[in-house]
Amino acid sequence: MIRFSSNAKIYFLIKIALFYFIFAFNSYSDNSIVTLGSDKAPVKIKVYSSLTCPHCASFHINIIPEIKKEYIEKGKVQLIFIDFPLDQMAFNASKLLYCVDKKKQISYLDTIYETQNKWTVGTNLEDVNNNLKKIVKNLGISSSQFDTCLVDDVISDKILNLRIEAHKEYSIDSTPTIVINEKKLKGSASLNNIIKRIEKII
Repeated sequence: MIRFSSNAKIYFLIKIALFYFIFAFNSYSDNSIVTLGSDKAPVKIKVYSSLTCPHCASFHINIIPEIKKEYIEKGKVQLIFIDFPLDQMAFNASKLLYCVDKKKQISYLDTIYETQNKWTVGTNLEDVNNNLKKIVKNLGISSSQFDTCLVDDVISDKILNLRIEAHKEYSIDSTPTIVINEKKLKGSASLNNIIKRIEKII
């Protein structure tokens, strides 16, 4: 996996800090967060994740299908996917999620997590972006659309504001973090731990 210099990490954190002040004066209301399941489901599970996080990939690949089969398809649970990028690679991948057609967003997340070990490989950020460009091409995003998406301030604001809001509301500082009906899951984000919380509610 690519490793960023301390300067790159500092730059990313500075960007977040700047958007914190913007958020304080201009609360952001988002209607395009990626969801899976019925809006009427009694259990709402927010999944805060970073697209470069191996634990998030494992959660998405191994646990979400089980929740989908047992609870989402029966109308009991709705999953809400919220970006919490931990580095610039994840930030760029998150931007592309909102440039993909809404009907293809879940497929994008599936692909990004399933191929995480491949697209995150590179000697620099440009290599990683080129890997991402190949992935989203299959989802209908051209090279020019890709370049435009990465510099879209509206999308960037949305992601960073949601990240700031998550940190303020739930003290999130690592991923994946699971919030069930507005209560942060304690302990591991294991299937058994999540099922226990779901069953207590339904």
